[in-house]
Amino acid sequence: MKNTNDITASFGTLYHPKSALVFYEANGTDNDVYVEHFDMDKNGSPINAHPLTEREANALAKSLQTEKNKDKAFLKSNGILPTNILHINPNTDKGAVLWYTKAKRRQLHFVNSLHIPSGMAYVPPMVWYASKNSLWVFALTSDRRPTEKTLLYDAPFFNIYEDGRVCMGSVNINIKNSASVEEFTGAWEDYFFNSYFSHLLGQNSPIIDNCVHFWKDLIKTGKPFPKEVLKKKNKTLKNLL
Repeated sequence: MKNTNDITASFGTLYHPKSALVFYEANGTDNDVYVEHFDMDKNGSPINAHPLTEREANALAKSLQTEKNKDKAFLKSNGILPTNILHINPNTDKGAVLWYTKAKRRQLHFVNSLHIPSGMAYVPPMVWYASKNSLWVFALTSDRRPTEKTLLYDAPFFNIYEDGRVCMGSVNINIKNSASVEEFTGAWEDYFFNSYFSHLLGQNSPIIDNCVHFWKDLIKTGKPFPKEVLKKKNKTLKNLL
């Protein structure tokens, strides 16, 4: 027989039994129910049996209601809806958000093979469209809030398909069903800018320039993003709705 190893430490979070409920039902036609509450000792054995108290019942009801409300909270705002949110589909399974961000300095990461030093650089205004599992990004030429008629431009980054969808590679996407719209959009922006840009997708550069030389220069000089290098797409914001 082979030696066995204790691998429980690799299971992640361990949960220990704290209490248990036992439901008793009377025989006959009345079907009266009696509930008994047990505490658990350190070995997981039931002790201190007693009728379920009103306080314990209320605590249980509150816990169950909280879990039920988590799904209903998906893509709800924590307060007043942020002004950069353009559209929300709050469906738990097919939910999606459309939002925009203004031009700003961002930390960018590049794989060593590109020979671009990771660092801070200005990025253009952007339009983001995301579901729980996928992300599309586009560039804008103005910080003004876009409308349905606003023209979209190719996002000037690596790892993006020609239709704007982002290749997330090995990034572990974990959007919870209870995520507010603020948590949702913040998580996707973090996933995008905290991942490593590694390669171009498609046959052409996403900008009117050499993408490698462009980002090398922008990180080195710290100058604002030159919007004249953006490539116009044959679509407007309305095409994302």
